Amino acid sequence: MQRFRLSLPLIVRWSNESAAGAVVTESRDVSSRSVFFYLPKGVKHGAPIEIVMTLPHEITLAGPVRVRCLGRVQRSEPKGGKVGVAAAIERYEFMRSDTAA
Repeated sequence: MQRFRLSLPLIVRWSNESAAGAVVTESRDVSSRSVFFYLPKGVKHGAPIEIVMTLPHEITLAGPVRVRCLGRVQRSEPKGGKVGVAAAIERYEFMRSDTAA
């Protein structure tokens, strides 16, 4: 699958057996089925994850569009005090502009 090096603002929420978390970060790259980003700590493989991203006008050609993606962590790798996370996108929905994140 073709990946695009895009630095998009993200809100990432996750949960596993022992904890849940949320953080504002940005993507490193994106494809139609996955996204790679950095978190302050690791998340277990297979953990459910929610990502809210805003696609800019340059991509949509119709103004900024917010997308809520639901998926699972595929892998994580430590890198310089942060953890890189690859998440598979299982489904997504476009959000109305008046919907809170």
